[in-house]
Amino acid sequence: MTTATVTSKGQITIPAQIREALHVGTGDRVEFVQIEPGRYEFIAATRSVTELKGMFGKHGKTVSIEDMNAAIAARGASAR
Repeated sequence: MTTATVTSKGQITIPAQIREALHVGTGDRVEFVQIEPGRYEFIAATRSVTELKGMFGKHGKTVSIEDMNAAIAARGASAR
């Protein structure tokens, strides 16, 4: 198991073999995702947002701002 030490500033150095495996370098972002209380997953956030294109299929009907506002107003009125 690979370990790292937390500094007094709350920083850690990611060991070289982990950086290489995750393909992260200087300036890259990482995410800490809670799996369960006390357990986190460390994920490299290096993918470009353009890689999401097409992930969710084709979009449906286009809705105007006016239609959205009307739907919000109708839902708000029914909640009272």
